[in-house]
Order: sequence, then structure tokens, then C-alpha cells
Amino acid sequence: MTSQRSFKTRVRTRMEKTGESYTTARRHLISRAAEPASDAAPPPEPGTAPPPGPVTAPPPRPAAAQTERIADDLIRARTGRGWAEWFALLDAAAATEWTHTQIARHLVAEYEVPGWWAQTITVGYEQTRGLRAPGQQRGGGFSASASRTVAVPALRLYEAFADETARARWLPDVEVRVRTATAPRSFRADWAGGPTRIVVGFDAVGESKARVTVLHEKLTGAEQAAELKAYWRERLATLKVVLESNGDHR
Repeated sequence: MTSQRSFKTRVRTRMEKTGESYTTARRHLISRAAEPASDAAPPPEPGTAPPPGPVTAPPPRPAAAQTERIADDLIRARTGRGWAEWFALLDAAAATEWTHTQIARHLVAEYEVPGWWAQTITVGYEQTRGLRAPGQQRGGGFSASASRTVAVPALRLYEAFADETARARWLPDVEVRVRTATAPRSFRADWAGGPTRIVVGFDAVGESKARVTVLHEKLTGAEQAAELKAYWRERLATLKVVLESNGDHR
């Protein structure tokens, strides 16, 4: 499995740099990968958010707060199993009694699931088993997310966020203060002066399509989360029209 070979290469690279044993180096990498995605540094780049995992993965959409289930075929393609299979394995391990970090770490350590995807499976499991409500983090905070596939390369999607003039075409009259921006992977910014913020990831889907995922964090409650979820769905629909029409689709 490609992800397994990649992870082992990372372990050996760490061993060479630190002089650690294979077991110690592996443990450090697993621990790092299992940290909640929303607190992780921007991918190295995602691929990190995404992810800051041991392998190349999709951009940083901090999975720790996702509220929409990723398609089963995509989960299977990235991790080797579908949702039902992962849920059955976690149920067998009594994972409903574990913390978020323990579940994610188990997936990384026992099944070598890349860090970001381990977070994604963990969130999906927690929501399905009633351990957190949609839009709510295990710690109690709220967030909203939305995603869209657009028929333009990932760099074009990234520029639609990172370039102020391009952003104004589909997201007018909104003040954002950029925190970090890494082309063509991730974009993070404070929203309308704070205290909320957005974390955006871009994932190539072939040569001429890409998927953007927006996570709006630090919300006050379920009502605001629902409002912003609807807002971002509408804004991303507008973004799709802007980029795919009027000769801008390239």
C-alpha cells in the first residue's frame, strides 16, 4: 500500500535525523498525525491540512469540525475501507468510550490511515454515534463547513480566495484578514474582524477540476453554525458560476 511505504520512509528519515529507534520515531509521527486538525499548522504543505499526515493527502479542511460526510467511495479510495467498515472496526474496539484523539491515534497506529483522513473518519464516527452534534466539536465549540467542486485547476480556486480583487467578485463587502496562504493548498483568515475565522483547503480532482472546502470556526452556537453553513453553500455556488463562466473557465 502506497501510504504504508510513504509512512515507513518518513519514519526512517526521522531516525536518520534524530538517532531514534524505529519504534520511537514511529510513535512521534503517529502522535503528531493524531493531533486535532484544526490546531495543526498549515500542511507542509497540504495536502494538510492536508493534512499534516504521514502521506500526501488533501488540503487542510480541519476534519475535527467537519459536519458533512465525505462520499463513501472517496473514503475507500483514500483509506482502503468504506464508512460502514470503519464504523464496525471502531465499534469492535469500543471506541465510543475513547476521546477524539484516542480514536484518531488508533486509526493511524493500527491501520496506518494518514493523519487528516484519520481525523475525518473520527469525526464521522463521533457524529454517527451521537458523541457530537453536527457542527459541534467534542470540546463544545461550533463550526460550519461547505464544499464545492469547480471545473478549474486548484491554483485558480486558490487565487479566488487569496487575491483580493478576485475574491471581491464572488465574496463582496466582507473584510478578511489573511493569516496564512499557501498556494495552491490552503488559505486561513480572520473573518470580518473576528473572533471567527475561516480555514480553506483546495484539493485537485484531476487536471481540470478541484474541490474547495471552507471551515468557519469559533462560532457561538448551533444557530450561527446553521446560518453560516447556508451562507457558504450559496457563496461557493456563486464562486463556481464566476469561475466557470464568461471565459474564466480555463
